Amino acid sequence: MKKKALITGITGQDGSYLAEFLLEKGYEVYGMVRRASTETFERIAHIKDRIHLRQADLLDELSLIEMLEEVRPDEIYNLAAMSFVPTSWVQPVLTGEFTALGVVRILEAMRRACPKARFYQASSSEMFGKVRQIPQNENTPFYPRSPYGVSKVYGHYITVNYRESYGLFAVSGILFNHESPRRGKEFVTRKVSHGVARIALGLDRELRMGNLDAERDWGFAGDYVKAMWMMLQQDQPEDFVVATGIAHSVRDLCETAFRHVGLDWRKYVVTDPRFLRPAEVEHLLGDSSKARAKLGWKPTVDFEALVKMMVDEDIRRLKLRQRDSECD
Repeated sequence: MKKKALITGITGQDGSYLAEFLLEKGYEVYGMVRRASTETFERIAHIKDRIHLRQADLLDELSLIEMLEEVRPDEIYNLAAMSFVPTSWVQPVLTGEFTALGVVRILEAMRRACPKARFYQASSSEMFGKVRQIPQNENTPFYPRSPYGVSKVYGHYITVNYRESYGLFAVSGILFNHESPRRGKEFVTRKVSHGVARIALGLDRELRMGNLDAERDWGFAGDYVKAMWMMLQQDQPEDFVVATGIAHSVRDLCETAFRHVGLDWRKYVVTDPRFLRPAEVEHLLGDSSKARAKLGWKPTVDFEALVKMMVDEDIRRLKLRQRDSECD
């Protein structure tokens, strides 16, 4: 009999890669979607006929209970959140509702409807914020620097709490930044890859950026969703840091992306104070030695290959759009 997996946030970057991965593993895949007039299914369009979508909402516990009673999943991956850090400053209360209290609602729904299921919570390196040590591992204290980071800390600890209080198989993956061509254009990596593609094709002349000195540990989302699944296959529930162990600055990101199309980034990048955060997270670098040793996980795509992949895909999409508009 096929295993059933339920993914909240299935229409997002991670949800789409995870759905693909689980389908390859032979799972019956269910995705939770909110009822919204603007819902976009672009990232899962190619697999939509192979998955089952169910309507429910992290703001409505009853809808979660009813969904879990109907689906009876073996595994639950909670990837849904208000995930863009700058937006969390504009909508801090809503960020808390989704990203913090939403975790309690789905854990409580699971406890009532399917307590034998295994639960994965998407924790974030943003929880480390103003870092206490470099690199950061599972024992590094949290010091979040945004409403998003604070909400993720709540979600992380409530998952630990339900595991220890109710004996649920519930784990958190503390994932460092992971990117792909499916990343939203509001995120810095995609902002750069899309901006470089537009400049390379003569559609733009500059790229306006915020803090170029901020450093992140960037990996490929397709690698990171495998770690999520691996965590739920263990005998005992444990939390894991997932990271490449190599940090790059936003300046490195710009330089690598522009170099890939044969341009000097210094001629095109303009620093714009509008894109600076109220409280910056300067240096995130993950120590994933526990995940490598216990799960056997390791990244397969390095930073340069990731940046090239994203730039190439944005160029391809823009050329396709140009061609389509010429045909109209």
